[in-house]
Amino acid sequence: MKIVVADQNLAGLRAETEAALPAGSKVVWSASREASDLVALVADADVLISGRCPKGVGAAGAGLRLVHAAGAGTDGIDLGALPAGCTVANTFHHEDSIAEYVLASTILLRRGFLAQDTALRAGDWPTPAHDPTAPWAESLQGATVGLVGFGHIGARTWDRLRAFGARGVAVSRRGTIDAATHGLAWAGSTAERLDALLAGSDVVVVSAPLNPETEGMIGAAELGSMKDSAVLVNVGRGPLVDEAALYAALRDGTIGGAAIDVWYGYPEPGTSHGEPSSLPFRELGNVLMTPHSSGLTRQTFLGRAAEIGVNVHRLAAGEELANVVAVVR
Repeated sequence: MKIVVADQNLAGLRAETEAALPAGSKVVWSASREASDLVALVADADVLISGRCPKGVGAAGAGLRLVHAAGAGTDGIDLGALPAGCTVANTFHHEDSIAEYVLASTILLRRGFLAQDTALRAGDWPTPAHDPTAPWAESLQGATVGLVGFGHIGARTWDRLRAFGARGVAVSRRGTIDAATHGLAWAGSTAERLDALLAGSDVVVVSAPLNPETEGMIGAAELGSMKDSAVLVNVGRGPLVDEAALYAALRDGTIGGAAIDVWYGYPEPGTSHGEPSSLPFRELGNVLMTPHSSGLTRQTFLGRAAEIGVNVHRLAAGEELANVVAVVR
């Protein structure tokens, strides 16, 4: 079995990735995910491990039996170009790391650590112990956390936050969350209860999927309904929250702060420089900006490599695969 690995996030775990694959496999590592590097490599391959498989690559891989993304996203895989019978699968394992990010960024923003760091570098001590006009910071105890989306990321995030004594509420598109089972105060559908969640929450965590129904679901009106002390954490996709409305709400103090890990602009493939937004979020002191890194930990990709290995073993044994996104007909 020939296996082509093109996901560059696995390159640092080469030994672990190869150890998870069936013994005797021919494992070939591509220099990149670019079509120019992949076309020749997939010509006689059985498996491609990559979240990107454009038309030219799929057409060249006439013998591909499995295209496995080393992550959740498969939108970069052109199903129409793949041979009949080819399975497309994905993997997750990022929920623990993303939940850790949400917890860390929420505490950082609610406790005012960003502003305190900046102030202390200039010799100022902006705490009530030294400045009676300084505001008291807020802990998570008793805070209401509103979860917009309650899949594996939202649920795992809530498991972490509830340990700090927070109160949780959640909405999802289907509205089928069992509030009692998850220890939530209430849960409902996004269409019916998003407004109530935003108005009553001290922390809003956005992890819903992006689609035509959810794009821009949080805009100027929704941000305007939030508490002026509220913190928004977006680990879903940037366009779930309207870009201009979010910038204005942060600039004008409509909300207290935001941790933004998912953006409106990204670097070109193969580069590591690019503007995350056309608006100057970088100039705002109440924003934590991170480069879509909330799930990027060693532990995430160790789990992904292991799960991909299990699926390739199943493929070799003719067994049913897990996390199947599509089978080409």
